[in-house]
Amino acid sequence: MPHTLPVETPFGDIRIVADTDDFLLVNKPAGISVHKDDQDAGLVMLLQSQLQLPELYLVHRLDRMTSGLLLLARRKTVAAELGQQFAERRMIKFYMALSQAKPKKKQGLISGDMLKARRGSWKLAPSSDNPARTQFFSHGLGGGLRVFLLRPLTGKTHQLRVALKSIGAPILGDSRYAGAVAERGFLHAWYLGFELGGQAYRYSCLPEESRWQQADWPAEWAEPEHMSWPEVRSTIRTKQ
Repeated sequence: MPHTLPVETPFGDIRIVADTDDFLLVNKPAGISVHKDDQDAGLVMLLQSQLQLPELYLVHRLDRMTSGLLLLARRKTVAAELGQQFAERRMIKFYMALSQAKPKKKQGLISGDMLKARRGSWKLAPSSDNPARTQFFSHGLGGGLRVFLLRPLTGKTHQLRVALKSIGAPILGDSRYAGAVAERGFLHAWYLGFELGGQAYRYSCLPEESRWQQADWPAEWAEPEHMSWPEVRSTIRTKQ
């Protein structure tokens, strides 16, 4: 039977967005890891325990600082099917981010190879052997604050965080990539689309903090799938 009450955690309530026989979709709070680490139990463990579920499988991941839609499967076969859609880039994903820095460009495509940097960080290179690619729009909110609508076309580690850093606009509160100090890292997974059992699913979950100033966002952002996104050309090189 679907659950309607939020799951309480030390990081705030985990709101359940959808609960079906096949999957569970939740609004992950910022500050909690999806897996158990040295300090915390991890979101998957908390959900499975508090909802008393015999099985629960993580389909994809969100960074600790990232809030928003997180998809989990109730069975291993469903996890494999949904995981394959992520791997083949057939999932529809849109994110929101805030920055207090002026970007080098206000919209377009950010593309480049992801290279390892110091202490677990990454950086964007000008090469394009196997590039991370992100389409984006941005909109000024006043007072030096800018909101970004992000569409990742690939799924690299820290991709969105590194992409905005590369155009001079690191995410507000992202201490790893030199964002301004804030109460949290302002990156939010707000829209997710996928297919399962021949049925199409679309979900959205807007961020809740007033700092996002949602009333000032462009009206067309409400339907991101229908927007005219920046052109993407294939730049992946094949090694000889």
